[in-house]
Amino acid sequence: GPTRKMPLTASAMDFFQLFVPDNVLKNMVVQTNMYAKKYQERFGSDDAWIDVTLAEMKAFLGYMISTSIHHCESVLSIWSSGFYSNKSIALIMTQSRFEKILKYFHIVAFRSSQTTHGLYKIQPFLDSLQNGFDSAFRPSQAQVLHEPLIDEDPVFIATCTERELRKRKKRKFSLWVRQCSSTGFICQIYVHLKEGSGADGLDALKNKPQLHSMVAKSLCQNASGKNYIIFTGPSITSLNLFEEFEKQEIYCCGLLSARKSDCTGLPPSMLNNPETPQSRGQYRIRMKGNMSLICWYNKGHFHLSCEFKTVMFLIDAGVIIKRKSGEIPCPLAVEAFAAHLSYICKYDDKYSKYFISHKPNKTWQQVFWFAISIAINNAYILYKMSEAYHVTRYSRAQFGERLVKELLGLEDTSPSH
Repeated sequence: GPTRKMPLTASAMDFFQLFVPDNVLKNMVVQTNMYAKKYQERFGSDDAWIDVTLAEMKAFLGYMISTSIHHCESVLSIWSSGFYSNKSIALIMTQSRFEKILKYFHIVAFRSSQTTHGLYKIQPFLDSLQNGFDSAFRPSQAQVLHEPLIDEDPVFIATCTERELRKRKKRKFSLWVRQCSSTGFICQIYVHLKEGSGADGLDALKNKPQLHSMVAKSLCQNASGKNYIIFTGPSITSLNLFEEFEKQEIYCCGLLSARKSDCTGLPPSMLNNPETPQSRGQYRIRMKGNMSLICWYNKGHFHLSCEFKTVMFLIDAGVIIKRKSGEIPCPLAVEAFAAHLSYICKYDDKYSKYFISHKPNKTWQQVFWFAISIAINNAYILYKMSEAYHVTRYSRAQFGERLVKELLGLEDTSPSH
């Protein structure tokens, strides 16, 4: 849960600034003004440009965040006369001023001569965000590594043409997270660029087990010695990776797939489905040290690799999973895996529709808006666990509306009903 107690009067802005404080926003102001000056020195002066202020930067973020609540094709729809216009906030800043800030917006204006990382323009912000996640929240023992659902709202996608949809899906990066399975709080973000040179570029994609192993190690670099139990999907599950994590006192439970997983060192007899059909609820177990490999049969074969040092009861039978077709016995590890993964699915269903719908062409900006969306979701999770929630009880949409109004400096911060 939260590591600090927030006051009863804490606002949405207070929770958001646990992750994006004023010093980060002031740096955005400085870097944006520096980039504007550099740009004009190279391409000619822009008489319409005036250096951006902290209040304007907050308003700029507020306009962008508003697209996560009222999904629209473009953030500029706020100033239009159409369905997605928003007269209540459009008066804070003119459209022309917003477009100027959007044109010059930067987090790192100048590239260092030593910089080789493709995300150098956003890495300082990601590092600051990670420090905020680490200092504001203590996760539960059970966590999940996965790729969160970061696509647009399904209703909005339905309005796109097939060509536009194909263009939108061509992201040049993948986003992975380590997430607390008890609360949904995202503890760590890892961004992998799909294009580029070096170990983290396109060449690594040709060896997917190696890539997913690198992703898992990056996400768990701060988890050593804390006895976390990490649940993984088939793309990350690997005997070698789990054994390496065990040495760091990180214990894993992962779904196995002969097609997606790295099955090196695993007994082929457990991965191949038997010719004779089995009845639902039957399972086989093979063990090697602290590692257990379970093959459980429901409507199909379910392969699970578990590695626990002191909770070996997870391979015991007798636990029941309830289905519409009746109660089916299964190992406790299967039930635990299903429970933790199902919570993450519920998180995706509830929170993925609140991602900022603005989709810029530049990769670092796409990552930035996704990271801001995750920070707001985390802020709302902390808000729900605070005493302030028992006073106001905002929904996620109301929390977002309140944050937008506070960023824009509007006095009326009451939620809409």
